[in-house]
Amino acid sequence: MIIVNHALLLADVGVDSRIIPEYKHLIIDEAHHLEDNVTNQLSFTIDQKLLEQLLRELSQPLRGSDRRAGFIHEVARRSLSAVPDSLKGDVNYIAGKSHQTVEKAIEATRQLFTSLQVFITEFPGGRQYNQKIRLTDDACMQPAWSNVELGWDNTGACLTNVSQALGILYTMLTEMEGYDVPNWEALLSNLSAYRTRLDEIRTNLHLIITRPGRDRILWVEQNIKNKVISLHNAPLHVGGLVRDHLLKPKDSVIFTSATLRTNNSFEFIQERLDLWEAEEAAVGSPFDYENNTLLYLPVDIPEPNTAGHQKAVDEGLINLVKQIKGRTLVLYTAYSQLRNSARSLKGPLAEAGIVVYQQGDGSSRRQMLENFKNADQAVLLGTRSFWEGVDIPGPALSCVVLARIPFAVPSDPIISARSETFDEAFYQYSIPQAILTFRQGFGRLIRTKEDRGVVAIFDRRVLSKSYGQAFVDSLPSVTEHRGSVSNLPTMAENWIDYGGI
Repeated sequence: MIIVNHALLLADVGVDSRIIPEYKHLIIDEAHHLEDNVTNQLSFTIDQKLLEQLLRELSQPLRGSDRRAGFIHEVARRSLSAVPDSLKGDVNYIAGKSHQTVEKAIEATRQLFTSLQVFITEFPGGRQYNQKIRLTDDACMQPAWSNVELGWDNTGACLTNVSQALGILYTMLTEMEGYDVPNWEALLSNLSAYRTRLDEIRTNLHLIITRPGRDRILWVEQNIKNKVISLHNAPLHVGGLVRDHLLKPKDSVIFTSATLRTNNSFEFIQERLDLWEAEEAAVGSPFDYENNTLLYLPVDIPEPNTAGHQKAVDEGLINLVKQIKGRTLVLYTAYSQLRNSARSLKGPLAEAGIVVYQQGDGSSRRQMLENFKNADQAVLLGTRSFWEGVDIPGPALSCVVLARIPFAVPSDPIISARSETFDEAFYQYSIPQAILTFRQGFGRLIRTKEDRGVVAIFDRRVLSKSYGQAFVDSLPSVTEHRGSVSNLPTMAENWIDYGGI
């Protein structure tokens, strides 16, 4: 038996099974993550710093002199130490031309990313979060994009020249086999690796900027904090890749997770991973949710993005957490709402002796969880990474609040591109995807047969929207109550501490 994570499993697939010893039977746990993990594994990302760093590894001028450093210099130095004087002129000439070629590529790269900066600046849209612009035909009709294409024509040609220069160096080295060049084989191997990496980058950049085909998701992104611009290329569909590389080569494959079904059906995950021929089995839970879990649905909190929503959520949380003396995990879908709540909660809860642990305060995830578990009275505020993988059995965690339905950001390039493959994307893609995360968040509460507690959903859309019932129906059979948010604290205390409502 070999146990690996998804990343190593997929890395092994990517190198034709040269990492993990041969196996014929595969069990993929947490399989609801497989589409995202395959997407990440098969995606390409590059930014100016990474590309310039690669080129600088090949050639870098030494400060205050005409001398050079870098791998090309190393090839030349070792070659010159071994070949006769009659060949040294050729070595210096080839190395010198290679250095010049790299310098031109670095300058072209800077010009390309300058044009991308102008394109992003002129592109309509907000700047509150990382700016992500999906490179559709419409987006690339912006006037500034023509300068990006011109910049790529020059950069692409320069990168091709660098690749050819490395090829000439490789040929030169192969012809020196008889001269006892130090580390000759290692130099050849490294030259080949540099050229392969450079060609991979050039191919992907060409694909991103010229946008051939429709089976990839392409976008440009700028980090709002450090202003770094990056270019991205991800697969649109992963089902065929899963089928060809994970299913076909194996005798048996099991996909398992606590959250593979939406609306009591496996159809969504089957569609995403092309698993239509798979056999299905849904196994009941060992936990007595009906007697141990109270699902509370407040009827009077305003819907998200309407007046009074944030205030109602924060006041509801303060009253609830005070009444049950901490013991609460609050799950958000955005850092902005989390930060707003943290500002509102910290003062009133500190007066009651309750500590607020907030994701993003500088502590690691593990440290935050340990602090929360060991505190006498505490509330933990988390976003996406806390919706699953949090395992706090016992009374330390007795209440989970889902601040909002965890819909993915519709403008995210991957979400946007995949949504376009559906006739009714919201119902066929967005809702099932959100239900999987929603069920993960719900699952943070009951971790053992002895656990008992409350899950409260502070998003009234589960009651007011036609799709809301699908989220409630996706949960196990629980004790459900609908009422005013003002009644929640007392009802939660009674349920947790006294076994009733």
